[in-house]
Amino acid sequence: MTFASKRFLQLLFLLLDVLLLNAGYLLAQYLFQEDPQSAVYMRYIQFWILINGFWLLLAFMGEVYATKNISYFEKFLRASFRIFVVWAALTIVYLFLPRLIQLSAGMGLTTIGLFLVGLIINRIVYMVVRSWIDRMAHLRRKILVIGYNNTSMRFISHLEKEGLGVQILGFIDDKPNVNSNLKYPVLAGLSETLKVAKQLRVTEVYSAIMPENNHHVYNIMQQADKELIRFRLVADFASFIDRPVHVDFLQDIPLLSIRREPLEEVVNRFKKRAFDVVVSGLVTIFILSWLVPLLGLLIKLESKGPIFFVQLRSGKNNRPFRCYKFRSMGANNDPSVQAKKNDVRVTRIGKIIRKTSLDEFPQFLNVLKGEMSIVGPRPHMLKHTKDFASLADDYMVRQFLKPGITGWAQINGYRGEIRELVHIKKRVEYDLWYLEHWSLWLDVRIIFLTVYNVFKGEENAY
Repeated sequence: MTFASKRFLQLLFLLLDVLLLNAGYLLAQYLFQEDPQSAVYMRYIQFWILINGFWLLLAFMGEVYATKNISYFEKFLRASFRIFVVWAALTIVYLFLPRLIQLSAGMGLTTIGLFLVGLIINRIVYMVVRSWIDRMAHLRRKILVIGYNNTSMRFISHLEKEGLGVQILGFIDDKPNVNSNLKYPVLAGLSETLKVAKQLRVTEVYSAIMPENNHHVYNIMQQADKELIRFRLVADFASFIDRPVHVDFLQDIPLLSIRREPLEEVVNRFKKRAFDVVVSGLVTIFILSWLVPLLGLLIKLESKGPIFFVQLRSGKNNRPFRCYKFRSMGANNDPSVQAKKNDVRVTRIGKIIRKTSLDEFPQFLNVLKGEMSIVGPRPHMLKHTKDFASLADDYMVRQFLKPGITGWAQINGYRGEIRELVHIKKRVEYDLWYLEHWSLWLDVRIIFLTVYNVFKGEENAY
């Protein structure tokens, strides 16, 4: 699917969803006979603004219309209804908030139900429109592949899996006797590429042979434009990179990287930092303001020493910073030794705050200072960072990110004591996945799952 087709689908279904949301609201208003001239009608104007605002904000955070979702029906469907559930929950909460003049619950719930029906209709329309786009693309795009080799076979396999609506006509290759048992035939040698392409009305030629390996490829590249045939090279880096690569350009120079890092983009860093500041600011004002004196008193009553446990940890780019926690152990214990299950060093109040993760709350101050993020890889002691880096090859890559109060590894069960090599390797695996797949919606999801795990109780929280 072309970029233009994806952009068309994004705008079309954003507009259709908003249109049906508002149509559902107006129909519900008509059914429940809410009079626009009523003195209390303004409360419904506020409701209308909120339901539209909730949907647009959540859809943006959940990337409902993002290219990676709009291109595939299953992903688009899953993202749409995941966000719908959150939107419906927020709308219901707003409906039943205490107020002097109550909103009509029946009208609000009918609006939610009608919007659900509208989403289902729009997703059926999506299948029809997507099928039409693919069919039109299939009529337009006829492809020849130069070179019968592992690279071209992988390329064709990916084309087929992606469902891009193309017609693959066959291979061009000088090798003899490669026609048997092939899904697509070898039509000619390289010297006859353009002749075959014109006969079959080919629109695109992809070469899995590099120009420096065969002089015919240079000639085909030069002549293809004159024949109005698009020519593209299928680069193969498998000999030295065993994973997908990401390509950026500096003017006309391609730059390859082995991983995608969304937080390298300034806009994404701004969104994450703004989210961190707002949330940590609210936590500081409304929770830490009373939690610090309360827990501070309990900690002091049980054992002498400071309220906070402060320790140097490895931060972004491996810069050390002073990480804050509520003290959960006696004052004179070796802080370099990890806490174990049934650790005798942990105080009675310490067991409670560790089990409920309350000991981590002072790290919201680290977030406000810019040393940490709410979500990210957990920060380790300086000595442990050095030790773990020698055990796991990609360990230091996680230091590209700010450390977090919670993280993708933690909600997947990898928190607490590291007893085996597999534990640190799995943490690194999950941390790198987070680095490559970051989104604001992912951060929100991790925060909610963290809260859920705290209430559910975690085996490794001790």
